[in-house]
Amino acid sequence: MRTARHQRKEGFFGHPRALANLFGVEMWERFSFYGMQGILTIYLYYSAADGGLGLPEATAAGIVGAYGGLVYLSTIIGAWLADRVLGSERVLFFSAVLIMFGHVALALLPGFLGVGVGLCAVALGSGGLKANATSIVGALYEEGDDRRDAGFSLFYMGVNIGAFVGPLLTGLAQSELGFHYGFGLAAIGMAAGLVQYSFGRKRLPAEVGVVPNPLPRGRRPLVLGAAVVAVVLVVVLVLLDVIRPDNLANVTIVVVLVAAVAYFAVILASRRITAVERKRVLAFVPMFLASFVFFALFQQQFTVVAIYVDQRLDRSIFGWVMPVSWANSINPVFVILLAGAFAALWTRLGSRQPSSPAKFVLGTVLMGVAFLLFLPMAGGGRNSTPLLMLVLVLFVFSIAELMLSPVGLSLSTKLAPKAFHTQMVALNFLSISLGTATAGALAKFYSVDRETPYFAVIGGVAIGFGLLLALVTPLVRRLMGGVR
Repeated sequence: MRTARHQRKEGFFGHPRALANLFGVEMWERFSFYGMQGILTIYLYYSAADGGLGLPEATAAGIVGAYGGLVYLSTIIGAWLADRVLGSERVLFFSAVLIMFGHVALALLPGFLGVGVGLCAVALGSGGLKANATSIVGALYEEGDDRRDAGFSLFYMGVNIGAFVGPLLTGLAQSELGFHYGFGLAAIGMAAGLVQYSFGRKRLPAEVGVVPNPLPRGRRPLVLGAAVVAVVLVVVLVLLDVIRPDNLANVTIVVVLVAAVAYFAVILASRRITAVERKRVLAFVPMFLASFVFFALFQQQFTVVAIYVDQRLDRSIFGWVMPVSWANSINPVFVILLAGAFAALWTRLGSRQPSSPAKFVLGTVLMGVAFLLFLPMAGGGRNSTPLLMLVLVLFVFSIAELMLSPVGLSLSTKLAPKAFHTQMVALNFLSISLGTATAGALAKFYSVDRETPYFAVIGGVAIGFGLLLALVTPLVRRLMGGVR
């Protein structure tokens, strides 16, 4: 029987009405995020004559991977602020404002100044918004509600509507008017999201405005001082040339690894979690690793695959050349078309649907298969890959994504200890951060001459990891303590 809470709040495709507002703000945030990211790689390595900054391709891909990694790394900051200082709802709102500022900086500030200021602002803001939007979606459902995975699939559809439209419009603006117009359009999209969200804030559950574990006032100066020291340290390392554009992805990988290990250690050692909650956190470790492997491949859409589309894909359609960023809209189209079907399937199956670990296995294996599909085209000449072949590859990307990514968001809320609810969501995003930074670091191993070993090794590793996860799934399910 559904509770009175469910009866009051149903109204968005059989889900709580507040899901519609979160759907909308995430859609506009993803419009701006993917719209900007769709043109970022080529902006960094195109020559000055073509409106770019003229960096080497591997360095450009590394920066994009590191930036993506920092986006998900900053979910730690957003989650911590929500749990200790401001509450999820306020952090989400202020993060959206910071994202808009970052896109404005990319549009108006010249050269590397705009890149530095803009990407830092967007990374911090996106991290805060993503962790808290996901946490708030989880708060709309009571424990044991079989609609939760379906609700996250609908939420994920909003993500992909924005991801579909963003690259189309910013790519068109970039090709017709210039890169800075594309970045400006991303800023306008985020502004639209802020306006829409402001009108719907009152519909959110009251608990998302509560600070669950307030930071004592006496400790706030210490935390503020530590934050200032961290910023100064980063600036000094950049000035000393320790952190450089060509090693930024590797630095990000190290930082994320340290943060992930520390985060797991803090949660597992906490006296505020029960024995059952501790086992569930342990069960999340192999899921974390599977998510990392998956996103190390999936996020290459914005690094290696972006270079591949620019140089190897035949983008000519009846004499018209498709903008490079439009390829980034192919994956969201499939997700938009299929997300509803997956949501309906999980809802219909209810308790009979595959367990979360089983979905992770399928997602990881399929992601490896997608990379193997590049092999028939490996080593070809410039603009030699048919567009339909890339569409097929990205279709498999999309099926794999729907098996793992929204399920990972949902699983992090289901396995989260009550004292670390939003921060457990941040741990899930840390796995994406690690994978995204790795996607940038792997770009240095890619070239047309090495396509066959590159795609074969990476695809094979993902398939192998997925099969290994299948072997340990019974143990993982026992540790999950009844959570599916």
